[in-house]
Amino acid sequence: MKTLHSLLAGLMLLAMLPAAAGDRDDWQHYGGDSGGTHYSSLAQINRENVGSLALAWSYRTGDTARYPEHRPLAALNVTPILLPQAAGGSLVLCSAMNRVIALDPVTGAERWVHDPMIVMGPPGNKFLCRGVAYWEDASAAAGTACKHRIFTATKDLRLIALDALGGKPCADFGVAGAVDVRPDIYDDAEGLEEGDVQFSAPPLTIADLVVLGTADNTKFWRADSPRGEVRAFDARSGALRWKFDPLPHDAPEPAALGWTREGLERTGGGNVWSMMSADPERGLLFLPTATAAPNNFGGNRPGDNRYANSVVALRAADGSVAWHFQIVHHDVWDLDLPAQPILVDLQRNGKTVPAVIQLTKQGLVFVLHRETGEPVFGVEERPVPTDGVEGEVLSPTQPFPLRPAPLGVGRFTPDDAWGFTFFDRAACRKKLAAFGRSGLYEPPGLDGTLMASSANNWGGAAFDPQRSLLVLPVSQVPISIRLKPTAEVTAEELDQPRMGPIGSPTAMAGTPYSFQFAPVLSPMFSPCNPPPWGELMALDLSGDTSTKWRFTLGTLEKLMPVPIPLPFGTPLAGGPTITAGGLVFIGASADEKFRAFDVDTGRKLWEVSTPASAMATPMTYEVDGRQFVVVAAGGHIVAGFRNVSDYIVAYALPDQGP
Repeated sequence: MKTLHSLLAGLMLLAMLPAAAGDRDDWQHYGGDSGGTHYSSLAQINRENVGSLALAWSYRTGDTARYPEHRPLAALNVTPILLPQAAGGSLVLCSAMNRVIALDPVTGAERWVHDPMIVMGPPGNKFLCRGVAYWEDASAAAGTACKHRIFTATKDLRLIALDALGGKPCADFGVAGAVDVRPDIYDDAEGLEEGDVQFSAPPLTIADLVVLGTADNTKFWRADSPRGEVRAFDARSGALRWKFDPLPHDAPEPAALGWTREGLERTGGGNVWSMMSADPERGLLFLPTATAAPNNFGGNRPGDNRYANSVVALRAADGSVAWHFQIVHHDVWDLDLPAQPILVDLQRNGKTVPAVIQLTKQGLVFVLHRETGEPVFGVEERPVPTDGVEGEVLSPTQPFPLRPAPLGVGRFTPDDAWGFTFFDRAACRKKLAAFGRSGLYEPPGLDGTLMASSANNWGGAAFDPQRSLLVLPVSQVPISIRLKPTAEVTAEELDQPRMGPIGSPTAMAGTPYSFQFAPVLSPMFSPCNPPPWGELMALDLSGDTSTKWRFTLGTLEKLMPVPIPLPFGTPLAGGPTITAGGLVFIGASADEKFRAFDVDTGRKLWEVSTPASAMATPMTYEVDGRQFVVVAAGGHIVAGFRNVSDYIVAYALPDQGP
């Protein structure tokens, strides 16, 4: 799950469905294609003319005006999809409050809206919806209602099917167009309250299935957290076809090796809160799984805890495991796999290698063979510290990829202290020296552990197949984690709201400990490590996996009392998109800017101010011979609460007319 750690740390190949004549390179999936490459072959907008891009239209979802009381917890992280002409040709997105909206892709005019009228209680994480999924019923006759369907998953745990042409619920799906997943989730866990669990990623379609992960929830710090099951439903009827639990609950299961019987019975989590990917040709689904519960103490769940913190390849036909690769053994650092697995073809020794690229919070990039899970560039198990708190049983080794090299800093020391002033720097040096240990895989302890922040999160990366280039945002902020016996924590400290003060202790029910997460900041609220705090970088995966370029992303004027545009980088949330025009488009930064970069050099070519920070992944499409680039600009909690909004903005070259 995306807990406070991953929040602060920021401070699918389903082949394209047959398109009608005139359609070109439609962005029909959250990640561009179902393999999550964030790549488009469109090239009308290119390096020579990108400087002429201008606002073509803008649209507001209306959430901020409709629900002002929920504005601080709303996040417009959506990436729209474009439907083929046979399905209406609309641009379809979902709002933070789960309203599904279809727009004219040329003008931004509203075509239809479906409001699922979600239960508006507190969310498991935030009010958010990152995208919807499209599916065509190939067996249905043309003109049949719901031949073309939009699937959306709601904050209150419903999977809804809508007719893509008019937005009406599909009467033959579930009950009146919806499957209520709440009973299945809530029956597996005790003590859940309304809103404790929510969906945060788009559904994924493959063959005649719609697949849904179990999302963020506020109970993953409990030892008996809800199960993290992945569910596949019949795309026509909504009937449950299969379920896959990333954590074993039966001793005969191969993944149960190393678990105790109590651990098998009680442990939850290991869920898939981020985006999944699909390879229809091979009939495979790829899951990025999260940490077994609770996130920061594993004494109740000894062993490696497979299939948690793993890339798991499932056979879509029945949900069985084809292979898995565990990226963190026995996680106690909340190192969920945060990003969508990226399905690419690499050229190696004159052969095409089908690969899956998995980014991680700790800045390690794993490249695995898509059919077997074997590392493409090699991985080795390296010894790591095991002197955790009493009752903990840590893995003596962790996997490290031989290539690419780690993306960020693995360890902070007092010598790394930074500040705007001498006094700021001195305070940071004192803070950094106060922790008992620092570094990747140093166990959380009573004297505090200093970690690097999420080097990458749900925004993921973009892959250019022509250049074998992986482009991704990277954040660097020191994060502290400290355990404390719950018996020593006051009732007042524990009685905090769901998203209470930064660093407030949270009890891990069923264990002896509470935990605290917090960024390590100076008195002026800047990170205590030297800038840049946000970067955009490119990795060349065609040869030695070297870093081709790396530049700071974001300026500080929107984050400082005095608006000085210091080029130090900002907290990042959202991913990039690459086009065949030689461009990388990305918002992600907290400075309310949307930018285009040269994919070969990293040089900034275009920049525009947005109504709020564009902390989402952009998409692009072409209609009537004109290319558009669209991004959600709604702000985000990592950019502060000052400008949370609900804009969708589209850019294009000036219209030359007929």
